[in-house]
Amino acid sequence: MNWWRLLATLVTCVLLVVVTAVPAAARDRGHDDAVYLALGDSVAFGFSPLLDPRNAANFVGYPEALAERLDLNLTNASCPGEASGGFISLTGIDNVCRPYRASFPLHAAYSTAQLDFAVAFLRAHQHTRLVTLDIGANDLFVLEKQCLGAATCIQNGLPALLNTLAANLSTIYQGLRGQAHYKHELVALTYYVSNFKDPAAVAVIQAINATVAAATAAADGKTADGFGAFKAAAGPAGDSCAAGLLIKTPAGPTQCDVHPSPRGRDVLAGAIRATFHHAEEDDDLRAPD
Repeated sequence: MNWWRLLATLVTCVLLVVVTAVPAAARDRGHDDAVYLALGDSVAFGFSPLLDPRNAANFVGYPEALAERLDLNLTNASCPGEASGGFISLTGIDNVCRPYRASFPLHAAYSTAQLDFAVAFLRAHQHTRLVTLDIGANDLFVLEKQCLGAATCIQNGLPALLNTLAANLSTIYQGLRGQAHYKHELVALTYYVSNFKDPAAVAVIQAINATVAAATAAADGKTADGFGAFKAAAGPAGDSCAAGLLIKTPAGPTQCDVHPSPRGRDVLAGAIRATFHHAEEDDDLRAPD
């Protein structure tokens, strides 16, 4: 089994960013009582290897698409390459978020860990109606690097990874719900794979998704089925690249990066939107406390 190829089907992730001063919303839609905080990794960030990273405005992720649909005032605090440990502490396990932050701007300026930023933001913005996040895939990438791609090492390390991810998610949600006293909609987005016909890739990413879903439910949150939405959009062939859900690379029309294309981005936004079953719930997102 080619574990490097398997892991390459996973989407990198990041969650929450912390600042010493809470930044203004990334997009001012004129609704101070309808605030949306997006937390996560490169998927939420809208990263593309084809764009200039020196300008964060070049990158548009599912939070921007969702904010447009729900008419919410968005702050996107995501960071490419964040693992769950780095999400909690600047000394925690990280993939590439900290190096990225050192070299390139994010959508929101900050200097601390993502969890600290989120807590400070939510305390300062009492009218926040929605928080979304995606986290966990970069934990797997870190394990793969530590194992130098050795399949047995990765298999042996996966149970501990899942346990650590669950514990870190519990800390993250305690910060959001307990320290920040955030009581409104909290939605975690699950990850997809490049090839839904690859049972090994599906099994690994679904293990991460299940861990995220369980921790989110325990925090009175909802899980948006990004995996299922991508699978449905990929069609019978199960090929996310061929279906136009992933960014095409210059290597050829059948070669894709792991990050969502604009179509894939919209599919993920739709998966989160689908967690709100009634129009009244959309209205609740816009209503003040």
